[in-house]
Amino acid sequence: MEKKITLFFVLVIPALMSCGQQKSEDVAPAKAVVTRILGDNKADVFDLGIDKNIQNGYAVTVENGKVHVTGSDQVALCRGVYDYMKNAGKSIVSWSGKRIDLPDPLREYAANVTSPYKYRFYFNVVTHGYTTAYWDWDRWAKEIDWMAIHGMNMPLLPGAHEAILRRVFTKLGLTKEEIDDYFTGPAFFPWNKMGNITGWDGPIPESFYDKQVKLNHRILQRMKELDMHPIVPAFAGFVPSGIKRIFPEEKVRGLSWGGFDKKYQANILEPGSDLFIKIGNMYVKEYEKEFGKQEFYIADSFNEMDVPLSEDPKKALEELSNYGLSVYHSIQDANPDAVWVMQGWTFPYQRKNGKLFWTPDRLHALVSKIPDDKLLILDLANEYNRLWWKIDPSWKMYSGFFGKQWIYSFIPNMGGKTPLNGRLDLYAKMPFEALNYEHKGNLVGFGFAPEGIENNEIIYELLSDVGWAKKEIGLDKWIGHYCNDRYGAYPQNMKKAFDYFNKSCFGSFTDHPRFTYQFRPNSHSGGTVNRSADFGKGVELFLSCRDEFKGNKLYQTDALEYVAQFLGLKADERLEEFKKKGEKDYTLLDEALDIMENIDRLLASHPNWRLQKWTDFAKKWGDTPEERRYYEADARRLITTWGGIVNDYAAKTWSGLIRDYYVPRWRLYYEAKKAGKTFDMLEWEEEWINSDKISPVEPFKDPMAAAVEFFEKYYKE
Repeated sequence: MEKKITLFFVLVIPALMSCGQQKSEDVAPAKAVVTRILGDNKADVFDLGIDKNIQNGYAVTVENGKVHVTGSDQVALCRGVYDYMKNAGKSIVSWSGKRIDLPDPLREYAANVTSPYKYRFYFNVVTHGYTTAYWDWDRWAKEIDWMAIHGMNMPLLPGAHEAILRRVFTKLGLTKEEIDDYFTGPAFFPWNKMGNITGWDGPIPESFYDKQVKLNHRILQRMKELDMHPIVPAFAGFVPSGIKRIFPEEKVRGLSWGGFDKKYQANILEPGSDLFIKIGNMYVKEYEKEFGKQEFYIADSFNEMDVPLSEDPKKALEELSNYGLSVYHSIQDANPDAVWVMQGWTFPYQRKNGKLFWTPDRLHALVSKIPDDKLLILDLANEYNRLWWKIDPSWKMYSGFFGKQWIYSFIPNMGGKTPLNGRLDLYAKMPFEALNYEHKGNLVGFGFAPEGIENNEIIYELLSDVGWAKKEIGLDKWIGHYCNDRYGAYPQNMKKAFDYFNKSCFGSFTDHPRFTYQFRPNSHSGGTVNRSADFGKGVELFLSCRDEFKGNKLYQTDALEYVAQFLGLKADERLEEFKKKGEKDYTLLDEALDIMENIDRLLASHPNWRLQKWTDFAKKWGDTPEERRYYEADARRLITTWGGIVNDYAAKTWSGLIRDYYVPRWRLYYEAKKAGKTFDMLEWEEEWINSDKISPVEPFKDPMAAAVEFFEKYYKE
C-alpha cells in the first residue's frame, strides 16, 4: 500500500501540475533574458513557469529560497521577474546602464498582476532612423532584453523592408539603376517607407541588403522565442519612377515633402489600382518566403498626404472606403490571417485650408469595409491632441475608432532630441481616461512611440509601468520608488529636486526642444528648451546628494545630463545677448563657445551621448574604406543638415558633435564676418558630413567634480 501511494505522488501529482504550468524547458527564452541581465548566480533564484490559465499577466511568490514567477507568456515572465527586482529589491534596467540590488536573504513578496492590455506597443517608424538605423545584432539583442524585462510585446520593426521590396521590384522588371535611384541611404529609410523621399543619400552598397536580411532573421527569431508580436512593413504603394516604363497606362501620382527637389520626390500608385494590390501581394509572399508567416503588417499610404477625392462628398466617401479595402487586400490576399496596421498620427494632424481633413465620416469610410479584427490603429500622439493641437483625443473624436482594434500611445520624443522634457503627471494619468471611457471600443493595447530613444529615461520607465496598471499612478510615490531603484536611496533633497523638475523640465512639453547653439548662427531661431528658474534649483538639490551616491554610475550619468542642460541654457543666454547687442561684444560669443566645449567634455563620460558611438555603429556595416565612409556620412547627415528644409532637426547634445560641429560652425561664421569675409556654411557642413575624423578629447578625471564646479560657477549668476 505504501508503495502504491508513493507511486501516485511520483507519477500523478507532477502530471496534474503540468496541466497548468509548462515544463521548465519551455521557459528557456525568458530564463535566458533574466540570465543575460542578472548573471547566472542571481538568475538562479528565479523559478519560472508558464500558466495558460493566466491572461496577459503574471504571479510572483517566494518560497523555499526561490522566487517563483508564473506568467501567461515569456514576456510576462520577464516582467514578473522585473516586478520582484524593483519592488522587493532596488533594481533598474535602462539604456544608460543597470543597477541590480536583490535582497539577500530573499524578501517575502507576492504579486498577482494582469495587464489591461493584450499588447504593449513600442517604437516609431522613424526610431529606425534616429536611433536604430545602424545597430548591430549585439545592440538589438540588448534592446529586445530591455523590451522583455519591461513587458513590451509589440515592437514596430524596420524589418529588412528594402531588401524584400528590391526583390519584388526586380521581379516586376525594374532595372538595378531604377531601383538604386529609389532607395535612400539607410538612415533615411523610414521616410522612404512613408513616401516622403526617394533616392536621398543613395545608392546603397550592394552588400547592405544581405546583411539586412541576416540581421532581421535574428531579430524575428529572438522575438518569436519570446512570444512577441512584431509589426513588420508592408507595401504602401510607393514606387520608382521607372514603373511607368513597364506599366505605361498605370496612374502614378507625384508627391512632395520637406522642400526636396523633384528628383527626390516619391511616386505613389492609386490605392484602388490592380497593380497596387498585385505588388502588395507579391511583397507579403516574398517576405514570408524569407522570414515565415507574420501577424501584423504596417502600411501607411496616406500619412501626412493629400488623398485624391471627388468633389462630390458622397462619392468621396465611397472612394475612401475602396482605398481602404485595396490596401487591406494588398496584404490579406497573400496572408488571410494578417492584420493591417496603420498609424493614427495623421488623422488629428492633417489639415487642408485650416480644416481637419480626416473628419469622422471620412475616417469611418476608410475603414468601413475592413473586418474589425483585421485592422489595428496606432493612436500615436495622445499628448499632442491635448497639449499641442488642443483638441479632443482621437479615440473620442472618432468614436473609439469604429469598432476596430486600436492602441493608445504617446510620442514623447521627436528626432531623438536629448533635452529633458515632458509632462510626467500626464503620462501617469492620461491613459486611464481612455481605459475607463464607456465608448472606448476595442482598445487592445498601450504603448509609446518615441522618434528616438536613449534619452529621458524616467519617462519610459514610467510608461512601461503604465502598461501594467489598471488605475492612475501616484506620481510622487512612483518617483520615490524610481530613485530608490535607480540610485539606491531617495534622500529629502532629491525629493525636493524632483519637485522642482516637475515644475520645469518634467512639467512642460515642447515637441521640439532645442538649444539656440544647435541652430545655424545666421538663423533667426531661438532655443526652445524649458528655461524655468526652477530647473536650476532642482539641479542644485540633485547635486547636493552626491556624497551619498559616490561611485554610483547612474547617478553620475543623470547628473551630467542635468548639468549639461543647465550649461546649455547659459550658453544660449550669451549667444542671444551677443545677437541682441548687435554682434559686437565678442566676449559673450567666446564665453558661450567655452561653455559649449565644457559641455562636450563632460559628456565624454556619458555612456550614450557621444558622436563616436553613433559613427562606430555606422562604419561596422562597411566592408571597404569607401563603404565605411559612405555609411558614416549618411549617419552624420541625419543628425545635422538632414536635407530639404529639415535642417538641424535631430539636434543631439552629444560629445563630439558639440566640439566638432556646433562650436566651429558658430566660431568660423563670426570670424569670417568680423574679417569682412564670407563663410560658406553649406560647403563647410557638407565637408564635415563627409569627414571621417572626430577630434580627440580627454574626459575629466572626475566628471562629477567638474560638473559641480561648472554648475556652481554659472548658478551664482
